[in-house]
Formats: sequence, structure tokens, C-alpha cells
Amino acid sequence: MKSFLKKIISSILIWESKIILNKYKPSIVAVTGTVGKTSTKDVIFTVLSSNDYVRKSDKSFNSEIGVPLTILGCQNAWNDPLAWIGIIFEGLELIFFKSNYPKCLVLEIGADHPGDIQSISKWLKTDVVVINKIGDVPVHVEFFPSPEDVVKEKASLIKSLKPDGTIVLFGDDKKVSDLAQGVSQTVITFAINEMATVTASDIAVEYDQNNVPLGMMCKINHNGNSIPIKIKGILGVQQVYPILAGVTVGIVRNVPISKIVNALESHHAPKGRMNILSGIKNSIIIDDSYNSSPDALREGLTTLAGLQASGKRIAVLGDMMELGNYSSEEHRKAGVQALQSSDLLVTVGPRAKLMSDKTIAFNTSNEAAEYLKGMVDSGDVVFVKGSQSKRMERVSKALLADPSLASKLLVRQEKEWLAKK
Repeated sequence: MKSFLKKIISSILIWESKIILNKYKPSIVAVTGTVGKTSTKDVIFTVLSSNDYVRKSDKSFNSEIGVPLTILGCQNAWNDPLAWIGIIFEGLELIFFKSNYPKCLVLEIGADHPGDIQSISKWLKTDVVVINKIGDVPVHVEFFPSPEDVVKEKASLIKSLKPDGTIVLFGDDKKVSDLAQGVSQTVITFAINEMATVTASDIAVEYDQNNVPLGMMCKINHNGNSIPIKIKGILGVQQVYPILAGVTVGIVRNVPISKIVNALESHHAPKGRMNILSGIKNSIIIDDSYNSSPDALREGLTTLAGLQASGKRIAVLGDMMELGNYSSEEHRKAGVQALQSSDLLVTVGPRAKLMSDKTIAFNTSNEAAEYLKGMVDSGDVVFVKGSQSKRMERVSKALLADPSLASKLLVRQEKEWLAKK
């Protein structure tokens, strides 16, 4: 019954969305991939909103419900029927009355199952399509016949592109860059590889006088110009790619370079994505607790290994979900790297336990948090990552120097999430 009602609500919201888009005719930038979608969407919003009235998907609103909610400008009503009715009436109000509607929408488009993106592409017409890294073993592969089918699903978003549109591709993933073949629209690539249209170079961690990491710095290169950029509060080469994508889309949408640079100086990365947080006993938390996949975990562990630390490097890793037949192998691979990158490996969940027989394993994130509170010390760097269902943000919260700031610093702090076990 719940599924049936969801389909009815989704159908109504899509119907309203079509009419609203036809009435107000905003430009649409759509972002997909399996790594960094939300971070990329947020940077693109920061860049474009410096030049126009823009709306972005809230958090990870990227589904058959989330995309229409963004178009309507409404929040998720969760399990409240009256709130859903209210949302439907808000859509009708946009249809029948004039509104100050955004000039551009930045939409995150995801795929948990086959056909998800194909379905959205049938009714959503886009001006710019951005396809991020997909990876060799993408998240959600469990629900697809093969990794190649995940690539095909993500690529189906190209069908939504208008004839005069532009496709922006992740150039360091050959599976993604190859999607340019047969595309009649303009194609632009972004990468650290110097063969792309927009590239990054001189990537480094910025430290303060006490060797505490502050963020990243790099140069963005395009058309013979090199622009220095600082990325505050986050770490990892993987966080440079969203910046590259944002700059690339800004160039496509004719945003002046000066505005792009100024906008990025005030940009704040989304929560749970390699955020640098102050931990107990003068420790540092690298909070990457939003979700996990083999590619993202590999990049996170590489970052941990390269950090200056006066204390221990601690990797706290939860299960990577939805990997299907690849699960055991990918967890064991991650375990090898985790032991090389850290002084201590703590795992949460039965899958993560497979990483090594040298791990300190727990069943829940709360159990791991209690253990860590007693052994984290000054100068330690604690890297926290795992799939959503493992609730690794609970570890980060327990280790925060000021836990009262959790709602401002961490993912999944809404009452609906906090109420879940």
C-alpha cells in the first residue's frame, strides 16, 4: 500500500513538474555519476548562483521523488500524508499563479535500480549534463546485471540533453570520457589529466602553523590561463574534481572567471564528505561518513596516508553496501590499503570485518564510538567512512570536540534520522 501511494504521489509531482518547467523555462544542469554527485552539484550551485537566481537539489534529492521536489521547491514530507497534500497544492499554486521562479536548476540525478535515470530522462530536458566518475565497481551494482549496465544507466541521462546543450564529462575515467562518442552536442571534459579541457595542477594540502590541515589548494587551468584556488575545510584529491566540474559548468554558462573565483572562496562542502572537524583531546576527524564505495574509500585512505600527523592515523570503516557479488573481494582489497594507510583499523559491520584479521571489529557504530572515545589521543587523525545504513556519523559525533555542534557539522541529524535505530 505504501509503495502504491508513493507511485501516485510521484506521478502527480512529475505531472506538475512538467507543467512548471514548460511555464517558467529555467535552464537545467543535471549531475550524475557514482562518486561525488552531491559535492559537484553544490559547487556548481555556488558558481552559478554568483551570476543568477539558481536552485539546487536539497541534500541528495536525486530520485523520482527528489527531482520533482526540487523543481517544486519543497522539502521531503517523509510519512506525513497531509504534508504531501500540501506539497501538491504548492505545485498547483506555481502552475496557476505567477511566481519568482529560479532562472536555473541544478539537479542531482541518481540510479539505485535499472531504469531510474531512463525514466527521468523521458520527461526532463536539460541544457547541461555532467557525468562524474563511475568507477570499476560502482555503488548500487548489486541491483544491476554488471558494472557496464550501471554505466549505461548513467549515460542514459545524455538522452535528456537538448540539441544545443553541452555534456561535461569526467576525463580521468575512460568509461565516462568514452561517452563522448556519437554525441552531437558540445562535449567538454574536466580532469587532473592534462589532456582535458579544464584541468587541475599543483594539488596540495594546506596546513596551519601547528601542522593542522586547513583544506586543499590547487591551480585550475583552462585555455592557457591558470587560476589558484583554495578549498577550505575538506581534504583529498577527490574534492578537487567537484571544483573542476563547477568551474567547467561556470565557463559553459558564461560566468566571468572573477565571479567563479570569488564564489569558490566562500564555498562550503556538503557534510560528511571529507570534512575536517575538531575532535576530542586535540584530535582531528576526517568525516567522510555520508556514504561509501570502493573508489571513494580508496581515495579517502590515500588522503589519510599522506597527511602529516603527530599522533596515530586511525581508520574507522563501516560496511560498503550494495556491492553484490563484489562485496567480499572489495572489502578485502580495502583492508590491505587500510592497514598500509593507518596505524589502527576499526571496523563496523560484518562486511567490513572481512577487511583484515587485524581489525578491531564492532557490530554497530555506537559500540565503535565508545571504544574510540577511550583511546583517541592528542594529534591523532581519525578517518570515518561507511555506507549510510551503518550510521558512521555517530562515530564522528561521539568524537567531536563540541558534540553540541553536530547538527551543523554532520549528516543525518534530522529528527527522522535520529529516531532510527
